[in-house]
Amino acid sequence: MRLEKCWFCSSTVYPGHGIQFVRNDAKIFRFCRSKCHKNFKMKRNPRKVQWTKAYRRLHGKDMTQDATFEFERKRNRPERYDRNVVENTLKAIKKIDKVRVDREARHHAKRMSGKKAQLTREAVKELDQSIHLVKAPASLQKEQKVKVAAPENQSEGNQTEE
Repeated sequence: MRLEKCWFCSSTVYPGHGIQFVRNDAKIFRFCRSKCHKNFKMKRNPRKVQWTKAYRRLHGKDMTQDATFEFERKRNRPERYDRNVVENTLKAIKKIDKVRVDREARHHAKRMSGKKAQLTREAVKELDQSIHLVKAPASLQKEQKVKVAAPENQSEGNQTEE
């Protein structure tokens, strides 16, 4: 079973799915769905369309420098297989999947590292701006009276001690 890549969005095209377009110069374009085919016909650049993998790689949204992606490369020539090589390869694939998952988790954590502090700052700012909505008007008036009354009490106490 041969899995192809969509020319526009780089997703996987399974056998019996998608559309194939052959240009006059015999170049074959495969598309996973009509959305990709229509965008290709409209001469859109996949690097400028936000939902494509090309856009995500170009703008730093996905991991680009990962050696494990080389295993997905298409190979056109048939291979002779040795049982030991296949066994070792299957073991390596499990290790590679684990490394890839760890790298993706690190990548995600790195991208989200400043987000929590930013959300906290925004929440504090919003709370400061709209505290009158949260507290009852009566309690706000009491706080203002207490603030005004506090300096007078301290000054009176100082005068009586002298």
